Amino acid sequence: MKKVYIIAEAGVNHNGSIEIAKRLIDVAKESGADAVKFQTFKADKLLNTNTDKAAYQKISTGTKENQFEMIKNLELSREAFYILARYCEKKKIEFLSTAFDLESIDLLNNIGVRIWKIPSGEITNLPFLRKIGSFNKPIILSTGMACLADVESALLALEESGTPRKKITILHCTTEYPTPFNEVNLNAMVIMGKAFGVDFGYSDHTPGIAIPIAATALGAVLIEKHFTLDKKMEGPDHRASLEPKELKEMVSGIRAVQVSLGDGIKRPMKSELQNRVVVRKSIVAARKINTGEKFSINNLTAKRPATGISPMEWDRVIGREASREYDEGEAIEW
Repeated sequence: MKKVYIIAEAGVNHNGSIEIAKRLIDVAKESGADAVKFQTFKADKLLNTNTDKAAYQKISTGTKENQFEMIKNLELSREAFYILARYCEKKKIEFLSTAFDLESIDLLNNIGVRIWKIPSGEITNLPFLRKIGSFNKPIILSTGMACLADVESALLALEESGTPRKKITILHCTTEYPTPFNEVNLNAMVIMGKAFGVDFGYSDHTPGIAIPIAATALGAVLIEKHFTLDKKMEGPDHRASLEPKELKEMVSGIRAVQVSLGDGIKRPMKSELQNRVVVRKSIVAARKINTGEKFSINNLTAKRPATGISPMEWDRVIGREASREYDEGEAIEW
C-alpha cells in the first residue's frame, strides 16, 4: 500500500511575503506533509478588474476592495517562485503550486514541477486542460462545483492531450470555506474513483481534521488541506485553514489510520497472540467430580485460562465418564 500523499496547502496565506512563505514551508516540513503547495497567478490574467468577491471572501476580508484588488495584493513575482522552489529542495519537501492562467503554467513548467494541480475553477477551461495534459506528467484534478459529466469531460481532454488516465488523481472537494459537514459528501469521492477507474483523494475545507482522516479510511490516496501560521492573520483563506499544531495532528492521524487499515485478512495479530491463552477459556469442573461420574451441565463450566479443552468442544464432553477424580476448577482432560 502506497503512503497517503499529503499536501499542505499554503495557497496565498503568505499574504504576498516571501519570508512568510518560507515559514509556511518550514511548518509543512515539520508537520510531516509530503508537499507544500502555493498558488501561481497573474491577477490581470486570472480575472477582470471589476470582479466581485465571493461571499466567504467578503466575510473574511470585508468589502472595501473587490476580488481583483485583493488578488493583486497576494500576487508573488516570478522570481519568488524560483526562490521558494529552491527553498523546498533545501528543506527536502516537494514544491507544488497551482497555476491559474496559461502564463503561470509556463512559469511552473520552467521551474520543473513534478506534479500538476488543476484547481476546481479550471475544470471547464479546455485550453488550460490541454496545455497541462500535453506535459504527460502526474496530474491532480480537483472537482469542486463539478458533476460527473464535468469530470468526465476534463479527463477526456487531459487524455486526448497526452496524459493517460493512470497518471491522474481525482480530488473530491466542496468549494466553500469553510465547508458545512452536511455538504462534504465523502461517498462521492469513492463513487468517482470507481466510475472513472482512477486514484482518488480529497481536498478539505471543513473545520478541523476529522474529515480528511475519514477520507483516508475510505481509501483516499491523497489529502490536501489549507494551513496558516495564524488564523487571525488578514487574508481570504486564513480562517478556514489549520494552524501548525493542527496540521501536525492531521498528518499524524492520517498516518495512523492508513497503517490501521491493514491488508483486510482476518487473523490473530502478533501482539494479541500472547493474550489468547489468558483471555479465552477451558472446560473445568464446576464442583468436585468423582471417577466414573458423567460430565453434565451441572458439574462443568468454562473458565480462564485456555490451557485445557476448548468450550467449543462442550457437546463432545457432555455425557462422557470422568476417567479420574477432578477438584473444583480443574481443567477437564479427554
